[in-house]
Amino acid sequence: AWAERGLQALPGAAAFDHFLMQTGLALSLAQALALATGLVLLALALGASLHWPVLLSLVVATLGPLLLIAFLQHRRTHRMVLISQALPDALDLMARSMQAGHAFTSALQVAAKDAPPPLSHELRTVFEEINFGISAAQALQGLALRVASDDVRYFVVAVIIQSETGGNLAEILKNTAYLIRERQKIAGIVRVLSAEGRISAIILSLLPFALAALMGLLNPGFISRLWTDPMGLQLVYTSLTLMAIGILWMWRLIQIRV
Repeated sequence: AWAERGLQALPGAAAFDHFLMQTGLALSLAQALALATGLVLLALALGASLHWPVLLSLVVATLGPLLLIAFLQHRRTHRMVLISQALPDALDLMARSMQAGHAFTSALQVAAKDAPPPLSHELRTVFEEINFGISAAQALQGLALRVASDDVRYFVVAVIIQSETGGNLAEILKNTAYLIRERQKIAGIVRVLSAEGRISAIILSLLPFALAALMGLLNPGFISRLWTDPMGLQLVYTSLTLMAIGILWMWRLIQIRV
């Protein structure tokens, strides 16, 4: 707890805390820092046992926190996709419930019971916060903070604007569901058209490491000169730098926003 309080006072801690919350994992700032530190120490111990050079051990040690962040980002993206896919059906169900005479909060409860997780958990949280006395606008804004999804933000903005200006909320929810479905169709078309580029990027990113591992199994003495000879170390550092730039470039090219 004391580490958590100290970390919360650091600049940027709130943004990273929101990032951890959006992953859906029960992981605090202190726990994430402890996990990253453990990965660094494990890599340094591995380098010391294999008698790697200090600089190479440090480079490998930095990969641990980077892999942890990549895993958290993947978890956050996967959770966002699951919520976005289930959201249009949940909005249609809410609209039908309101047309049948239910209030917005009871329609939320009906959708939370029928929707698949993790959307059901988020809608149930909004329903419980409203029942505890929090305004619907604040509860929905909390939903937008917990879920890093543009589709969820469209839903939140539509409901907040309707509460301020009036109108048929059931019809607004139906139109929002239709808009989200059309966006998802366009995103699916873009994903199919860019599939070749994504597969090429994955192969080109993993191929050098796979070849290095294979050569290490077949002829360890040959590839070990890369970290036992000074010239080999320079080649490794230069290659890793160029590979990092190339991988980042490739993944930026295939990330197409809809």
